[in-house]
Amino acid sequence: MIKAWLFLHILGFALWIGGAVASMVAGVSAKREGREGLGIVARAQAAIQKVLIGPGALITVLSGLMLTFRITGQNGDLVGFNPGLVLMQAAGIIGALVALLISLPTASKLARIDPAGPHGAYFDELRARQKVTATIAGTLALVALVGGVMVR
Repeated sequence: MIKAWLFLHILGFALWIGGAVASMVAGVSAKREGREGLGIVARAQAAIQKVLIGPGALITVLSGLMLTFRITGQNGDLVGFNPGLVLMQAAGIIGALVALLISLPTASKLARIDPAGPHGAYFDELRARQKVTATIAGTLALVALVGGVMVR
């Protein structure tokens, strides 16, 4: 059963990081677009958030918690303190919370607003928030990856 949880953990992480890279590339490419084109990019990024990043972050955290419960000793005692594991868990959980509670709702709002319409200033504000929160979530995901490499 532990192999299934590990598979889900790696799959979720691949979805999360892969989606984050795709969203970042779309955002960087949007700099060459006019105001009308930004709406299309925002809708594409929202779809990436809903289909890849959100589910990937959720699967990663849930499977990681299940793996944590599986690495306890036979009598329920923790096997020992591992700084890499703590780093991976802390960064992963915080990064997933940022992705799920801030980035995903912001992307959904961005997809519904016309960037060239009367709410253009609000669109720009949300886009700036999305850049910051997605960067934080992505950085924490990469820190979690480093922590995972440190686990023995």
